[in-house]
Amino acid sequence: MSDTLENIQTVAVTGATGFVGQAVITRLLEWPHLHVRAIARHPQIPAAWANRVHPTALNIADDQCPASLVAALTQADAVIHLVGIIRPTRQQSFADAHVNATKNILLAARQCGVKRYIHMSAMGVRADAAAEYQKTKWQAEQLVTASALAWTIFRPSLIHGPQGEFARMLRAWSLGKAPPFFFMPYFGRGILGTKTPASIQPVFVDDVAWLFVESLRRPHTIGRIYDVGGPQQFTWPQMLRLASQCFRGKPKPALPIPIWLAGLMARTALPGLPFTLDQVRMAAEDNCADLTPLLRDFPDATLHPMTEALRDYAGQMH
Repeated sequence: MSDTLENIQTVAVTGATGFVGQAVITRLLEWPHLHVRAIARHPQIPAAWANRVHPTALNIADDQCPASLVAALTQADAVIHLVGIIRPTRQQSFADAHVNATKNILLAARQCGVKRYIHMSAMGVRADAAAEYQKTKWQAEQLVTASALAWTIFRPSLIHGPQGEFARMLRAWSLGKAPPFFFMPYFGRGILGTKTPASIQPVFVDDVAWLFVESLRRPHTIGRIYDVGGPQQFTWPQMLRLASQCFRGKPKPALPIPIWLAGLMARTALPGLPFTLDQVRMAAEDNCADLTPLLRDFPDATLHPMTEALRDYAGQMH
């Protein structure tokens, strides 16, 4: 392992203004010599970053953008590719955000001679996944592994932090500010939704950012794919009870919505429904990992228990 990032002067970060992107840039700026190119559709950066972070407005999923993307990556030493969506829109499909964007960034990185490429995928991706999110993330991985770049792929579980959607959802349910208001829902297996619920292994956003940046200076991580999770596993009812304690809302029961019923609701596209069919399909699966390969190559990694991290930042959320 190199002790410094001296061979890397400029890092391009896609999805730079998103939840994970901001954490990654914050971590990169701990290295005084580094400059960052923040690539996003509408990049807005804090004033404190102005001298070292250079915003570039691009939709990298657009097939018309490669020339502009090449300009953005010129003289960049590394790319950290974070672009992804959890809900498709009429303007952008999962294939657009995950496959096309990855294809474009890989092409530009190769043309620009980028030394290092870090890719954010997701836990549970595979070719035969029922969820389009997982399937397109898998397809993007295949493009990365087939490239000639010095790549590393990370597959995080649910990422949490005070600015993230997952924590905001838990807070809203705990405080009765989001439907169903009177109980905290999860998707349950079986006809009545009462079979053993799926387990999750949430990971703190700062820990994910640390891994991405650290991998830049660890050549033994090149060509590796890592599952990333926190040190604790929870069933959904356990997770909801923890959230209720941390956000100090009026105690509410955690009750299952049968997966088959949630899927039916999602297919009918009921207005205001807070979940998609893809999310229902993924909720039927455990989202946990064997962290042995990760901790073997990052023995100094700190993975914060969610019980501690959520208690620490719950009071900061508004």
